[in-house]
Amino acid sequence: MRNKKLILGCAIGNCVHIGGLNHFLQLAHLEGFQTISLGPAVPLERLFKEIKKYNPDIVAISYRLTPEVGEKLIQQIKDKISKEEFLKSKKFIFGGTPQVAEIARRANIFDSVFDGTETTEEVIAFLRGESHQISDENYPQTLVERIEQKFPYPIIRHHFGRPSLEETIDGVRKIAESKVLDVISLGTDQNAQEFFFTPELMRPELDGAGGVPVRKAEDLKKIFEASRTGNFPLMRVYSGTNNLIKWAEMSVDTINNAWAAIPLTWYSVMDGRSKRPLEISIAENQKAMKWYAERNIPVEVNESHQWSLRDAHDSLAVATAYLAAYNAKKMGVKKYVAQFMFNTPPGTSPQMDLAKMMAKNELIEELKDSNFDFFREVRAGIAHFFPDPFIAKGQLAASSLVMLYLKPHILHVVAYCEGDHAVYPEELIESCKIVHGVIRNVLDGLPDISKDKALIKRKEELKNEAKLIIKAIQNFGKNLSEDPISDPIVLAKAIKEGILDTPHFIGNPHLCGKIKTNLINGAWYAVSSRTGKILKEKQRLKKYLD
Repeated sequence: MRNKKLILGCAIGNCVHIGGLNHFLQLAHLEGFQTISLGPAVPLERLFKEIKKYNPDIVAISYRLTPEVGEKLIQQIKDKISKEEFLKSKKFIFGGTPQVAEIARRANIFDSVFDGTETTEEVIAFLRGESHQISDENYPQTLVERIEQKFPYPIIRHHFGRPSLEETIDGVRKIAESKVLDVISLGTDQNAQEFFFTPELMRPELDGAGGVPVRKAEDLKKIFEASRTGNFPLMRVYSGTNNLIKWAEMSVDTINNAWAAIPLTWYSVMDGRSKRPLEISIAENQKAMKWYAERNIPVEVNESHQWSLRDAHDSLAVATAYLAAYNAKKMGVKKYVAQFMFNTPPGTSPQMDLAKMMAKNELIEELKDSNFDFFREVRAGIAHFFPDPFIAKGQLAASSLVMLYLKPHILHVVAYCEGDHAVYPEELIESCKIVHGVIRNVLDGLPDISKDKALIKRKEELKNEAKLIIKAIQNFGKNLSEDPISDPIVLAKAIKEGILDTPHFIGNPHLCGKIKTNLINGAWYAVSSRTGKILKEKQRLKKYLD
């Protein structure tokens, strides 16, 4: 005897398009339904026989071809239902193009009609017997709940902030109404991030550079209010580069900051986004992590990809991903967001990119316990995108496909246009729709990459090399601290010493900049400045490992 409800689905008549039907049945299966697909082009006579045979609770009918033919088929179904008591007891639902869906609605025989514009949340709400009318009650307002509602479908995040407050408010409203994403990541200009609490230090010529020029808390409240429509997306904002605790308090109060994004070593003299010395910036960043942790708000540490953006070799990127998660855990973070930026540095191959990200993921997995867990967030690198929009759209789709191998909880979409200009609302919406198309096609059917020997070999190599970097820091700081890899003084010294180093640091008096890196066979390695050959960490860090 069946203990689960059964959904019987098919495309009727001459319709062979069952992609949407299959996606619906996949979601239904994940929600605990038994599902049977009769496939494409099913004659109505056969459909009625199969309904009697299987006695389903729900009959899901799809038709995506000529509206005139669809209307005739729907009328035949209506006539059959009116004559058969057995069919009257069944729940019929319909999916098709908007034109055919409108015909199905007028027939008044379907409990629900889907025209392809519905969000995943709305489909899941139907399967759970919930209302999917527009209301913030139907859209969870915490990161953890939003992920739990949708997984394994990743929640979608996108960065947005135009050079004026009014334009940003209008854009946020349009984006929320489109229902294409779950998280609007508000981009504020550098003046706001660095000098919000000391406005006298702002440089007027930089107003709107890099994001929206918020100048008071009320600006953030207005932006948040504009997002209270559509699918009521979560909102979040970066940590600011000065006065991190004040910024945290304000962002939680004004936009209900969904999770924090705080670096471990950056936003300092390392990148020029503030004048904070390394030791001070690391300590202040840790305090900000702790502030969020005490309020049970998830934390993302923007660290590893910052190194890769400056041509750091892959082993160092993996090591800093571990250091970031370790420090978050040390500060009491229970729900951690691990960001994996693909396509960085330039030229990284998909195979080597996945090896690097899998190595990061597995090292962070080693930190998990009853008090610490993490979500995987994937994104493409902006420098990856070609200025030609058509090429960039292809890159966006291809990169998204590769990233889905990591089974992300959050997919941070980077708009196809961002290799040329900051995104407008319409381009953001289009980019998210492209990614939704990729996800729908591959969510439940990617090949098994565990058989890729070259990938697995590189992953293990990176894990071992990263552990040597971490060990080098521990040995370097063992006489300075009980826990060197979370000690701001030791970490700052390790950077100045060159244990953590990139070629981009050259010329910065606060850093080292002696390392050389190069792209070899799709991966980034430290190389000998004399021979150009690959330099293993055992050689590079010999004096700290002996």
